[in-house]
Amino acid sequence: MSKILLPANRKALCNQVRRIAIEAGNLTLEYFDDAGYEGAEIKGDGSPLTEADKKAQELIDKALKAIDPTVLIVGEENAQPDVKNEERFWLVDPVDGTKEFISGSGDYTINIALIENNKPVLGVVYAPVHGELYASHGEGTAIRWMEDTDTEKEISVRPMPYKGLTVVSSKSHGRGEKLDRFLENYKIRKQVQRGSSLKMCVIAAGKADMYPRFGLTCEWDTAAAHAILNDAGGIITDLDGNELQYGLGLNEKFLNPEFIARSREILLPEEEAA
Repeated sequence: MSKILLPANRKALCNQVRRIAIEAGNLTLEYFDDAGYEGAEIKGDGSPLTEADKKAQELIDKALKAIDPTVLIVGEENAQPDVKNEERFWLVDPVDGTKEFISGSGDYTINIALIENNKPVLGVVYAPVHGELYASHGEGTAIRWMEDTDTEKEISVRPMPYKGLTVVSSKSHGRGEKLDRFLENYKIRKQVQRGSSLKMCVIAAGKADMYPRFGLTCEWDTAAAHAILNDAGGIITDLDGNELQYGLGLNEKFLNPEFIARSREILLPEEEAA
């Protein structure tokens, strides 16, 4: 169990993490090319790895340890410690959407989340190409910051639209029979595709309504945006309506169950039937 050395002021801590995410994002831009990235490695699980992933992970790890060296860090590109008995730990994806990064798309993000008692309580998501940052550190604190205007705006999910839902899907994993069957339960106005954790952030910002994900994701893919969506009035649950939890040690690879991210007004078919 880690001792509490983190700043008691969660807004101040969130601001520190925001600066870390921006610094890591600026580092990734040194490797980014909208014509595409060459020289990616392939990891044992078949996923790609770039120099930007490795360097950003190193920067984030060092900066978080400087805040509190007793809090463990679970990062996609470092050795993942056993956190089952940890009251709090960091979850980091230094480049979420590596395939987007490699293709030259700007839809990749830097994700940093603080987990306490298996729940995300602070999250920062930064999209360096777009100069767009989302963050929160408690209920009602979710914000969107734009670099070009240096403006910060409070965000929240929107009421369920009368004309139908806007559904977000993955650019890389956005189609499939299971998704089509699920969406038959809802009135859909349109579907849009985004990369990385931006899919959940646009729901938090009231620009979309639901993101169903059928397929593998890891806890570092969702934790930061999960915190932001929660604090903006949304929710992420498994297909049975149970909210996602983190660090339970159910598998060694930190895999999530399939999930639905959405406004709390949107019920799953099982919930409507109950």
